[in-house]
Amino acid sequence: MDGICTLANDRVCDQAIALLNSIEAILGKDFPVCIYPYDDNLEQLSAAIANRPNVEIYSDRNSMATWDSFVKTAWNTHPTAFQQWNQAGSQGYHRFGTHRRYCAFDAPFDRFLYMDADTILLDDPTPIFEQLEHHDCVVYDFQFKDLTHVYDIHSSKLTRVFPQERLDREIFCSGLYASKKEEFPPEQRAWLVEQLKAGDSEILYPMAPDQTLINYMMMRSEKSIYNLALEWSSDRITGCCVTSPHFQMKDNLVYDKSIRLIYLHYIGISSRFFVRLCQGENIDFPYRDIFLYYRYLHEPEKRPKLSGNPKRYDAAPGFFQKVKRKLGIKN
Repeated sequence: MDGICTLANDRVCDQAIALLNSIEAILGKDFPVCIYPYDDNLEQLSAAIANRPNVEIYSDRNSMATWDSFVKTAWNTHPTAFQQWNQAGSQGYHRFGTHRRYCAFDAPFDRFLYMDADTILLDDPTPIFEQLEHHDCVVYDFQFKDLTHVYDIHSSKLTRVFPQERLDREIFCSGLYASKKEEFPPEQRAWLVEQLKAGDSEILYPMAPDQTLINYMMMRSEKSIYNLALEWSSDRITGCCVTSPHFQMKDNLVYDKSIRLIYLHYIGISSRFFVRLCQGENIDFPYRDIFLYYRYLHEPEKRPKLSGNPKRYDAAPGFFQKVKRKLGIKN
């Protein structure tokens, strides 16, 4: 069985609803979706999917505990990760819970498309699933242009572990990828940990813990990784991130030079801005109307009535905001 999965909790509930609605709009009400819990804060999310029989919140505690243990063991091998995380203000493991997306390798789908909660599905993903007939992992992004958020480019060992030609073609963004059940059985995970202990760990990039680790797992296991952005012809390829300012919106879809995007990724925009927007604050960010359309697809009457001048999500803070931050005042 094929399905789409995501990672969420109540903090990203609005974004998760928008994603679920977009999947329904493109693939229909019956297409199966699984949500992996980032943590136990799921009250709003559970209520939001109560009337969606095609959507489940993953509940296999043994599976989640196994992946929790694997990730802790893997990061315990890193020479500087905890120091870097501490300097960034994280206590213990940084962004612990993002790796729960790896539970997709256990269940419930034979083949799955993982999509971050801050993405919107805009076209049929069948071309992605089709490539899983020939490859272990299928992606569609341009992360290969920037190694810095996947591996530690200052590590002298990086190109000894992975030749440059592989780094140029195989790395990918963990916000969307397709793969299959049981790609990483227990013995394969144990082998990966041994490679990390033997010195590979220094190539990992600690500030994007789930992204660097899934790339390492795929590449070190020599899985076949197929990137549509590298394999499709130039007249078929589109961008996928809201950092691209030239996309066109039409009929609640998004186009890149007249080519319809398969998905749109609101990368780099904090979940707090989506929350504030849905609470009625006039926060502006790229392709905001696409998010609002899908978020309120089934309840347009609840769409916030925005007034006043919009405030850019990335606007530089004013003097008083800077003072408040320095004093630790949140509002």
